[in-house]
Amino acid sequence: MYDVRAAGILDFKSLWEFYDGFMPENLAFVVACITLASIVVNVLVSLTAVYTWFERRAIARFQVRLGPNRWGPFGILQPFADLVKLLVKEDTIPEEADRWAFNLAPVVLVVPGLLAVSVIPFGQDTFLGQLNIGILFILGVTSINTIAIFMAGWGSANKYAMLGAIRGVAMLVSYEVPMALAVTGVILLSGSLAMFDIVQAQNLPFVIVQPLSFLIFVAAASAEMSRTPFDQIEAESELGSGYNTEYSSMKFGVLFLAEYMAPLVTATIVTTLFLGGTRGIDPVPGQIWFVVKSFAVLFVLLWIRATWPRLRVDQIMGLAWKGLFGLALLNIFVVAAEIAILQDDVGDLSMSSLAIMAAINWVVAIVALVAMANVLGQRRLERPEPVPSPLANMYGDAD
Repeated sequence: MYDVRAAGILDFKSLWEFYDGFMPENLAFVVACITLASIVVNVLVSLTAVYTWFERRAIARFQVRLGPNRWGPFGILQPFADLVKLLVKEDTIPEEADRWAFNLAPVVLVVPGLLAVSVIPFGQDTFLGQLNIGILFILGVTSINTIAIFMAGWGSANKYAMLGAIRGVAMLVSYEVPMALAVTGVILLSGSLAMFDIVQAQNLPFVIVQPLSFLIFVAAASAEMSRTPFDQIEAESELGSGYNTEYSSMKFGVLFLAEYMAPLVTATIVTTLFLGGTRGIDPVPGQIWFVVKSFAVLFVLLWIRATWPRLRVDQIMGLAWKGLFGLALLNIFVVAAEIAILQDDVGDLSMSSLAIMAAINWVVAIVALVAMANVLGQRRLERPEPVPSPLANMYGDAD
């Protein structure tokens, strides 16, 4: 610290003259940062509220149900009704709970999603989008979810919450490995860790060049979000509500917010890494292209959640270590070999080289997925012929 007394600055006038050279700039910077952060947080929270309504309505249509339809036209005010309901509920804490862990867990779970959005390039002049370790920053902050879920289970002092937290930690740690390996292929092609540079490198979207990497990333991201078919953290038939069993009122609301915010954040990351981000066809602005691509990813994630059955815990762990891990390593080796062979003297890849890579990688992806399905898939069992019980009174001579 600078010693003001040693500098002879004792009165208020001299003190103001001392700070006058840099204080306004610092104050303006702090105010601008707080304003931008508040805008991003409020927009993301508002979008999450709208998305909860959209997801419930869409899943209802998938499953031939009505969905929310009481509050407002088409049930559009249902998120506000849920908020009021959570606000008026009693905020209970178990007597044996670890209060610090129990109270901090919802905050720790929701913050990583807000931080991850900060490095997404929404335009050409996005400052944080040019962070030179942007993708590492996203992988780092999103891994904090593991700690938050363990805090919620441990702090609840409830065996069902603890079992759900243990499942969650095991699953999240397992799927972080193939997710990071899937991103490695993107880094090899773009030659940068900055999200902005990754977008600029996609003269051909990476979803076309690296379909296997895209599928691995989406599967791992679905597991990280604990969404169907990977929602064993909240297996209602076995563990009640899982790690959040003991939560109520707005603490449960914050956990609910983090759960439904995750697909929005994941969609923006997938759009940036594999779909070209803001790149599109002129004269449509890049931000509109970004929103359209993100909505398409959201719909695919929602489609999977509405239609796929839930996997068992052993199947989930087996898919991570026996399936996706090996496929991610295969993708890295294939992409590295293609880059070494097809790049020019400067180290760049032409459109024709990217097209050749895409053709090769699609063949590799199809063959690898079919092989994985045959190795990990269960043998088809013949369904036994049903035999009615004599106690069911299904025979003519029954009393």
